[in-house]
Amino acid sequence: MNWQNLQTKLAGEGYIAPPELAMALHIALELERPILLEGDAGVGKTQIAKTLADIYDTELIRLQCYEGLDASAAIYEWNYQRQLLSIRAMAERDGERDGEHDGNRGTVIDDIETRIFSADYLLERPLLRAIRQEKPPVLLIDEIDRADEEFEAYLLEILSDFQVTIPEMGTIIASSKPIVVLTANGTRDLSDALRRRCIYNFVPYPDRTTELAILRARCPSVEPALAAQIVSFVQNLRKEDLEKKPGIAETLDWAAALGGLGVNDITADPVALQASLVCLLKTEADQAAIPGAVAQRLAGKAG
Repeated sequence: MNWQNLQTKLAGEGYIAPPELAMALHIALELERPILLEGDAGVGKTQIAKTLADIYDTELIRLQCYEGLDASAAIYEWNYQRQLLSIRAMAERDGERDGEHDGNRGTVIDDIETRIFSADYLLERPLLRAIRQEKPPVLLIDEIDRADEEFEAYLLEILSDFQVTIPEMGTIIASSKPIVVLTANGTRDLSDALRRRCIYNFVPYPDRTTELAILRARCPSVEPALAAQIVSFVQNLRKEDLEKKPGIAETLDWAAALGGLGVNDITADPVALQASLVCLLKTEADQAAIPGAVAQRLAGKAG
């Protein structure tokens, strides 16, 4: 599959990818390297992973990053409650069978440790689960820049060799290499070591032509004239001084809301227009920054 075919397949699933993004994805897939996607929230980075999973008909495994994320939440941990129950049950059974002779205690303890530190008591978290799948899944490591810098070190072994070392069990090598997609919103700088292991692409807000194509692909019931107004309005709205600029998801939500309100022309009903802006403006400050007069001005430009 060349990059043009990949671009076509993405479009077939409703994701309109510019050539630069399609090429970066193609290179990452061909080289079996992770792809790091940076850009503002709402530009469609996460959706890329979901669309790739649809294209390859495979599982999407998502790790949502956050401050304080550690190996137990991202890679694996032991099922301690089940281990304790098993220790108690095995100790009682072996003690009764062996008459609890002191000479057997060491053997009993070794046997218990061997049994409880096995795959039966291992809780797979997203990273370990991803490398143990027979069919390569899509592994989405979402908002990696929200995790602590120390957590990046946990990723390096997986992203370099696709393996995980568990002290009690040894090294688990990937059954198949997952398709790895990392996203970042620019919350903090990522380490050079992590960047070196990834193919990189910056995902900007779409231009007018691309956003209009996305809207037509995802909301085909919207009339062409209204679709053009919606995209022009949102494109102009992003130029305003806002805390959170509306992303593609907000554009699609607004289109659906306008359709539900029976609006066919955003310049015709100022009340409906202002009320529907709750789909685009997600903070009190942003809603205050776009009063009715500003909304009408933007609508006039869109019209």
